[in-house]
Formats: sequence, structure tokens, C-alpha cells
Amino acid sequence: MTATTRKNVSRRALLRGTAGAGAAALLAGCGVPAAYVDPKDRAGRDLSARDRVLHFANWPLYIDTDDDTSKRPTLDAFGRRTGISVRYTEEINDNDEFFGKISPALMNHQETGRDLVVISDWMAARFVRLGWVQEMDRKKQPHVAAHLDPLLRAPAFDPGRLHSVPWQSGITGIAYNRRKLGREIRSTKDLWAPDLRGKVTLLSGLDESFALLLQGNGVDVTRWTADDFHDLCEQIEGLVRKKHIRRFTGNDYIKDLSTGDVLACQAYSGDVIQLQADNPDIEFVVPEEGAELWAESLMIPNLAQHKTSAEQLVDYYYEPEVAAELAAWVNYVCPVPAARDVLADSGDEERAALAEDPLIFPDDAMRRRLAIARDITSEERTEFARRWNSIVGL
Repeated sequence: MTATTRKNVSRRALLRGTAGAGAAALLAGCGVPAAYVDPKDRAGRDLSARDRVLHFANWPLYIDTDDDTSKRPTLDAFGRRTGISVRYTEEINDNDEFFGKISPALMNHQETGRDLVVISDWMAARFVRLGWVQEMDRKKQPHVAAHLDPLLRAPAFDPGRLHSVPWQSGITGIAYNRRKLGREIRSTKDLWAPDLRGKVTLLSGLDESFALLLQGNGVDVTRWTADDFHDLCEQIEGLVRKKHIRRFTGNDYIKDLSTGDVLACQAYSGDVIQLQADNPDIEFVVPEEGAELWAESLMIPNLAQHKTSAEQLVDYYYEPEVAAELAAWVNYVCPVPAARDVLADSGDEERAALAEDPLIFPDDAMRRRLAIARDITSEERTEFARRWNSIVGL
């Protein structure tokens, strides 16, 4: 069963959590020196050869299942091929919550009981800065080396992708109801047109919102500055006071857009695929000025007891045939472009259509407008989150 025929909650809403809140922001914002782990202290005793088991922690609804959801076909196939039993848990419901769950062990140089985790890009940056994840051995991962999308190979937080490998990716762009609006939206600036007053929503989370809005102002988000951010805040404050922006949302923008209460909004590519199944009038736009490309990353925590097995599982999901199976189920941007040909040649009409969907496999024109934003540093986060949250609360 593919995601085009099922109803999911918003993947991205689950994945991002509330950036800058709770223990995560406090620890990273203060840059607690004792929390940092030196590279020489990150590796544990690797028991992969002896213990044919692996603990993989992921988010709900983020792996392929069969029709009754009792089995996970790609994961089960890995177990049959390798003899490795994967203990798969859907325990990650919020980035900050998960950070709070495993941070005591990591900052105290203790193992977490997990060999592989999937966390959002901004949280992955925090783990890398704190030295809480191990480098992967790319010599053991030929499929990652061969097939990882070039657009995702060098995020600012992890040059060379030494500590992380994208599980799935996506785009933060603009969704709108073309029939009700009566015209196209091509630019982020189009959101500020007078006929959209009170009919626009933005995402409430700082990490979700800022990159696309900066791109709309012509900023290179791979190297944006504090001045760029504060200029943006002044702009959005003015739009809020003029009541141009209806409100700031989590994934409830989906309902607003479906009912017509909102005509245009910031949105995630995977959500729009789901919306279009019921309402073909909903369009998704990568603006002319660009849009944010993001990923949720696979990472191996410090002292993981089955590092070699974890690296093997990561590489398995970069085999184009396996990546195609996963992409057909989750319907986000596939980080393995070669999976497109697998779906196109599958002989299945529905899967062949997915291969042509630019929200799963962006075409060349769209790819040229995508960028991975520089992450917010620990020194910036407290100040920036405070200012952004004050705008959201206006």
C-alpha cells in the first residue's frame, strides 16, 4: 500500500518538534562544556559479529508496512538477508523530547541502548556539535557513496556527511488553492499581495519558517547572517500588525487549506501529496527565489554496541531497489535519485506515476532552486527563538 492511497498524519509536524524549547535548547544554548565528547571517547566495543541484533529508533509512520501494518517488508528482507534481528521502535515523537530522553546518557559518556536513530536536521546539527554521534565508515557503505543525492551531501552542520545519512528528505515551500485564488503563485513575495490579506498562514516553529522567508528576500540561506534574520523579523512583525498573516500554525494548516479558510501558506511537500489526492486544486510551489531542502538523518550514537550492523542497515536502504520501496510508501523526497528508474520501470502504473512526481524526485529546474539552510548555532538560538516566538504570539 502506498502513501497515495492511505491517510497519514503530517510527517513533518511530527518530525520537527518545538525548536529552542526545553532541555535541548537550554543545554545547547548554554554550550555546556562538560557535555561535549571528544572523538576518542565516542566509540564503544562493537559486538556486531557476536550479537546479530540491532536497535533502530525511528518516528511513527516512517517506514513501509504491509496492508495490515503488522510487518515491515524492507526491514524484514534485511533480516532475512543478513541474519540480523532489528528491534525497531517508534519511540521518537518530538525532537526535544527524544533529546531529553537520551541526553543524560550521552553527556555522561554512557551508551543509550540504541544503535541507530533518526532525528531532524536542526537537532542533528546539535548532536554533531556536542560530539554525541560517531563517524560512519563509508568504506562499508558503497551504496551511500554511490547513490546519495548530491544536493544532500554537504550540509553546513556535517561537512562531507561523515556523521549522518538522510533517511528521507523534503521541501518547505508554498501551498495554495489555485481555483479559489484564481491565479498562480510563483514567488514568496506573492504571499504579500493585497488580495491575500487574512488568508495566509506561516509555520510557527522558527526552524520550519525562517529559511523559506529569507529566500523570499533574496538571501543565500547557506550563509545567512543575524542582520538578515532581524530584517526578516521586522518584515513579518509589520505583516502581523496589518493582519495580513491570519495566524501561525503547526500541521493544522492542512485543515485551513482544505476548507478554504486559507488560500496560501507555508507547507511541506509530503503533506501536499496527501492533500492533492482529495483536492487536485491544491498546488505546491518551489518559489522562484528558492525553497528549503531538509532531511531527517540516520545517526549512530556514541558507544553504540552494534555500529557495524548499523552501518550495514544504512547502506542497505541506499540500494535503489530498497529506496524505491520506501519512497513509494512515505512519499517524501527520496534521497536516492536512482530509485526513480526503479519505480518507472516497475510495470506498476501507480508507482510509475510516483517516479514522475517532482515532490518525490525533483526535476532539474526545481533542484536548481533548492538549498539546505545554514543551521542556527547554539550561540544564536536563544536570542533568535525569543524574538521569533514573540512575533508568533502577537
